[in-house]
Amino acid sequence: MTRSDGAVRASRTEWEGAYLDGRTPTRQRATIRLMPSGLEILTERGARFFWPYAQIRQTQGFYAGEPVRLERGAELSEAVLVGSPAFLAELHAVAPEPGARFHHPARRRHRVPLTILAAIAVVGIVAALYRWGIPALAELAAARVPVAWEEGLGEAALEELAPLERRCTDPAGTRALDTLVVALTRPLGATPYTFRVYVLDAPPVNAFALPGGHVVLLRGLVERVRTPEELAGVLAHELQHVLRRHAMRALFRHASTGLLIAALTGDPTGAVTYGLEAARTLGALQYTREAEEEADLGGARLLLAAGLDPRGLVSFLEELGEGGKDRPGVLTYLSTHPSHADRIARLREITAERPTTPVAPVDAEGWQAIRTMCARTG
Repeated sequence: MTRSDGAVRASRTEWEGAYLDGRTPTRQRATIRLMPSGLEILTERGARFFWPYAQIRQTQGFYAGEPVRLERGAELSEAVLVGSPAFLAELHAVAPEPGARFHHPARRRHRVPLTILAAIAVVGIVAALYRWGIPALAELAAARVPVAWEEGLGEAALEELAPLERRCTDPAGTRALDTLVVALTRPLGATPYTFRVYVLDAPPVNAFALPGGHVVLLRGLVERVRTPEELAGVLAHELQHVLRRHAMRALFRHASTGLLIAALTGDPTGAVTYGLEAARTLGALQYTREAEEEADLGGARLLLAAGLDPRGLVSFLEELGEGGKDRPGVLTYLSTHPSHADRIARLREITAERPTTPVAPVDAEGWQAIRTMCARTG
């Protein structure tokens, strides 16, 4: 072997190690000689063997601190053990071509950088899947879920998030809400959904849409809105979340694979089975900026098409933003709808156009019934 200074170093060909015959666990001390075509093994008991390199396989000695183990044979393999990893380096020097079958210790210095690069690559792949792959799959899946299955899932989630015993069911308030929903959805014509609006007896100022046409208003929000137009604006926004299947997209991004499979196959029992999982996911849901922009734009257009004043939602959000610091409970609706200031600015642009003579969403009697429906129920 030629060194960098031009001197020639003789390769070491004899190594002390151990021999195992494969039939007994006893180790014998042995001298292992490196030959150009194979290993010559001389045991302490005087036995002599020759192993051609083509018949040898390496089973240990790939990592630092690990002895080199070479084996020969099938079921009852013979083996030799050498403690020094330099043994492999000398094997490569004595027999360069057959030595390529065995690990070279010099490669170990590349293992850590390669491992780091592999880890970075894995992180990059996972990040790419999370950023582009999963959302794309969610979009594709949400568009193909049968509406009947979506309705079943929404009903199961509704039972968890807004159980019947906690709903405000005053008949007069319920009728007025139905009237408001009819006025809002009339411009849509035929849709695959039957919209249902519920009021939950809970103090936070919040509202949320569930898959399949269910919209839940919390008592805190119903009592907080100042005009029917503000409530109509909130409802128009939430209805857009239903129509655009934003909740289903979010579920597919965050929920289990089982839910996705059940939805795509239309398994009728899957909607109930995964109702609790969906409720937990939706209960902590915060829509993306893109989803909120779609719901804002679609909601404003829906209000305009229905002949309603679209400025109600803007005025409601403005009032929450101005007065919410002193009343933390009112921030719930804002926290689930990101980018409050930007959102209001966009809504102002959208709602600059409005009907010359806006239609009242509900009459005075109906409005009063909605505002007090939880008190009447109790």
